[in-house]
Amino acid sequence: MNRLVLVPVFAGVLALTAVWDGDAQSQTQPGGATAAQFTGTSTPMDGKDLTIARRRFEAGARTFWHSHERGQLILVESGKMRLQKRGGPMREIGTGETDFTGPNIAHWHGAAPGEPAVQINAGFGGVTKWLEEVKADDYSGRKR
Repeated sequence: MNRLVLVPVFAGVLALTAVWDGDAQSQTQPGGATAAQFTGTSTPMDGKDLTIARRRFEAGARTFWHSHERGQLILVESGKMRLQKRGGPMREIGTGETDFTGPNIAHWHGAAPGEPAVQINAGFGGVTKWLEEVKADDYSGRKR
């Protein structure tokens, strides 16, 4: 007699669990996020070509001119950095500031003269093409 009572109770609990679990899954978005964490649809993307690196530049240290096939994003974690895109003015950016250089645009970046800097850079895949050394006039922002 006890088994006859337990079977319908377990079947009812199982049915309620399936309904509750289905409700929860219908609110889950791709990547496991729930609707409560986003407004609208936000879908994670494949990051196989994404590279993130962190680099310290001593005061005055800088890269050579170079370009990235798919662009580069730089965030200054600490210090002050100088950067320039070919044909444009030299600029300084400080802690918390960012710069994006589009695909295949020749540029350079490095620390300002008086202090070291740490950058976090994101690359979006492709090849880095290295060019010539940055001249003192470019680094100082003087027009030639």
